[in-house]
Amino acid sequence: MNKNMFLSWIEEGVIAIPSFLFSYYKKIGLSDIECMVILQIYHFIEKGKDFPTIDELAEYMTLTTEECSQTILSLIQRGYLEILNGKTEEGIYYEKYSLKPLWLRLIDEHALLEQESREFQMQLEEGSLFTLFEQEFARPLSPIECETLSMWIDNDHHSPSVIKAALKEAVLSGKLNFRYIDRILFEWKRSGIKTVQQAEEQSRNFRLKQQKKQTPEKKKDTESVPFYNWLEN
Repeated sequence: MNKNMFLSWIEEGVIAIPSFLFSYYKKIGLSDIECMVILQIYHFIEKGKDFPTIDELAEYMTLTTEECSQTILSLIQRGYLEILNGKTEEGIYYEKYSLKPLWLRLIDEHALLEQESREFQMQLEEGSLFTLFEQEFARPLSPIECETLSMWIDNDHHSPSVIKAALKEAVLSGKLNFRYIDRILFEWKRSGIKTVQQAEEQSRNFRLKQQKKQTPEKKKDTESVPFYNWLEN
């Protein structure tokens, strides 16, 4: 997701801040007390008071004013909070708290966890892919076959789902071997096919064309479904 877009959603209130903060504050290094101080500052900002005093913040907490002051100083020094200076159109100088550094850290942590989740899911899919191949071949894969399977993923950048679709195509065609599957994947990549839906659509269109070419007598004599011979392409 675009980082600036995510930030704008936070600042516009599209994303529920307390829920978002509670989900990640520990992971980005905030303590329970620091999280509560931030929520108090956020609450004041939402009410239109951008720079509440230490006394005002401490009034709603169990911290003393000194403890509250030290917590805010620590948040600023560690890059979770900043104080902005400015001047109004009337020439009046002002200060206000900005939680933008915190939002950026939360966004980064959210993106990191999503990436880790995608990588973990990919590892699960790759593991199941090897198992599926061994089930279809009814035997353990040889070292060369394992290397070929890994190359389809790492070098050719085929997704596990597309490789499974190619395996299914080979099974349906009655040509269960790695050379045939490799040719299928090569042709799909050359045709710009990257999803299972695209692969299935191409195979379906081919079979429809082949069925239309058959004579009525031939259709009557056989119930077999035509399959594309990828090795002869």
